[in-house]
Amino acid sequence: MKKLLVTAFLGFSLVAFSQELKDKLKSQETDKALLVKTEHAELDAKKKAAEEKAKLPKPYDPKADAEKDILNLVAKAKKEKKNIMIQAGGNWCIWCLRFNQFVQTTPELKKIVDENYEYYHLNFSPENKNEKIFAKYGNPGDKFGYPVFIILDQNGKMIHVQQSDVLEEGKGYSLEKVKEFFNIWTPRS
Repeated sequence: MKKLLVTAFLGFSLVAFSQELKDKLKSQETDKALLVKTEHAELDAKKKAAEEKAKLPKPYDPKADAEKDILNLVAKAKKEKKNIMIQAGGNWCIWCLRFNQFVQTTPELKKIVDENYEYYHLNFSPENKNEKIFAKYGNPGDKFGYPVFIILDQNGKMIHVQQSDVLEEGKGYSLEKVKEFFNIWTPRS
């Protein structure tokens, strides 16, 4: 009788162990499938971003003399009674390119910018990090990422730094948030 109980117990344990092993293997297969699916989704997203980036205008010039350019903008802004909007980032940054495209192709934003700002794309890239200029403004890219916006008054005094993520909506930017941001920092505000 003991032998029969031990045999039954071992048989039952073997069946339970076998089922547990099957479940574990099935779980591992599911995990692998999810991982592969995630990797494919990430690759697709990177491919789409690269395609989008290739189509967008590249407004940043790594060879520009940013210090000289900004001094010239201050002189021009003073004459025209405008503020200066510095969009810091680089041609490597999809969100920087998206913002530029959004402003340039949205008539009401372009109008606000053209009437109130001298606009400058301050390059940050391996070719030219513009460290001296960024240091002058407190290195906002280190804190907020890119793009980051530095607003100067017509005398060249920094009056605001704006991170960009609060202006985002989905895979782009919010018209209302960007319009409000531009309107808040006009010289007439």
